[in-house]
Amino acid sequence: MSDTVNTGFILDMQRKLYRWSAADPDKRFADLFNIVCDRGTLLHAWQRLARNKGSNTPGTDGVTRKAVEGRPDGVAGFLEDIRQDLRQGTYRPEPVRQRLIPKPGKPGKFRPLGIPTLRDRLVQMALKLVLEPIFEADFYPTSYGFRPGRSTHDALARVRHKLNPTSAGPSRTRYVIEGDIKGCFDAIDHHVLMERVRRRVRDRKVLGLVLAFLKADIMIEGSLRHPVTGTPQGGIVSPLLANVYLTAIDERYRRWVPNPRDKTRERAQQRLQSDYYRGRPGFYVVRYADDLVVLVQGTQQEAEEERLALAQFLKEELRMELSMEKTKITDVREGFDFLGYRVAQVRMPSSDRRLGLLFIPKGKSQFLRDKIKVKVREKPTGQTLAELIDDLNPVIIGWRNYYRYATRAWREFSKHDWWLYRRIKYWLGKKHGKASGRTLRRIYTESGAGKGGSWRVGRKKLARFADTKRPRYPDRGLRIPNGWNDPDEHFRKGDATFWESTNALATL
Repeated sequence: MSDTVNTGFILDMQRKLYRWSAADPDKRFADLFNIVCDRGTLLHAWQRLARNKGSNTPGTDGVTRKAVEGRPDGVAGFLEDIRQDLRQGTYRPEPVRQRLIPKPGKPGKFRPLGIPTLRDRLVQMALKLVLEPIFEADFYPTSYGFRPGRSTHDALARVRHKLNPTSAGPSRTRYVIEGDIKGCFDAIDHHVLMERVRRRVRDRKVLGLVLAFLKADIMIEGSLRHPVTGTPQGGIVSPLLANVYLTAIDERYRRWVPNPRDKTRERAQQRLQSDYYRGRPGFYVVRYADDLVVLVQGTQQEAEEERLALAQFLKEELRMELSMEKTKITDVREGFDFLGYRVAQVRMPSSDRRLGLLFIPKGKSQFLRDKIKVKVREKPTGQTLAELIDDLNPVIIGWRNYYRYATRAWREFSKHDWWLYRRIKYWLGKKHGKASGRTLRRIYTESGAGKGGSWRVGRKKLARFADTKRPRYPDRGLRIPNGWNDPDEHFRKGDATFWESTNALATL
């Protein structure tokens, strides 16, 4: 089967599943196991895995992509063996190898990462290809984590939109609840999760596969642990299952948040307005996986009451615990942290209007500099500048691409460029002994570049933070393309208030 035919088959299947799921919220799907076991599904799952660098990371069985490709019967034989095991009911997930990954910006703290075997990753990918379009139709439009076509910047744009004025007047959002769930992914209750999966799936073999992956043993330093809660972080199907579980939070706020099958935000907005005129509070949740903020249309006391009510809801419905110490209630004018940005409602200097703006937190800038310091300090002067550039460029480019949407980002980028120029100059000074700054610039910068120019050697050039424009990231509304929904419904014009607020930033 050719790549084109296989991709077309998968896409057609997913569109049908999504369409059927969206049309009937009570539909329960059967006979999905045959699609999971289909040769076309397994081949497409392999193609997806093979494009990932992690395909050469072995699990507990030591098998990698290169080992599979080197088999006498090749990839085809590997896929056929898995297919037969699935068909005959003899397939069992292998133990997951666990590694501890340091948490960025939190010295001494680690995040457990599970590494399933390549065989299990393939089956999980096939399972995800079938289940994702079914559950995607039920996910709320204000949920953004680990969903096709959505990103952290979409979540931030939605928060900004709720802080911006509208044609009816200033934003009515006064406070924000910064939700923090203790050990979210490790606390997911298997029974509650499977009950939510069964609402949409009645194929017993598929349900058995999902449960088998949840119950798969975890190998920690040579010993096996049998999990009773949680989804293995690192598993391909885990983010989807976590979203199925955490959608209960979105459902709690369905009165004020657009529902999955609403094509506009008008109904939810009308309910918010109705509660406002009646003197009732309104709550609008924006969630990225387990990172969530609840925007409060009401008083601080009402926000406090909602925080307690949310904690009780999580305990009773999802068997999770809300960290009361970390779940803060903040005035939106003071600002709050969300998805790595500092979000604040700021008064514009040219008018009395307040707009929701994004800023680069000082802590993130300091963490970046500390990370670069370590890389430069640990790079021996016996190595070349080209090798140091190879280490630094991914960090620089990734950081500037993420934070380029922040207000005054270019000013912060310019400061980082000047600081980085001096760090590299100091490293080159140690490498070349008593060479002057002028000599170093003549050797390692473009001809005629002055102080602060970009360091380079041959064709290798150190990236600069300021070498990017600050684009406008629009609020794409409710109908964000996921590859399966109707393309005619994808593109809605951005809210006029968003473009007005973005244009006003030119004065800052």
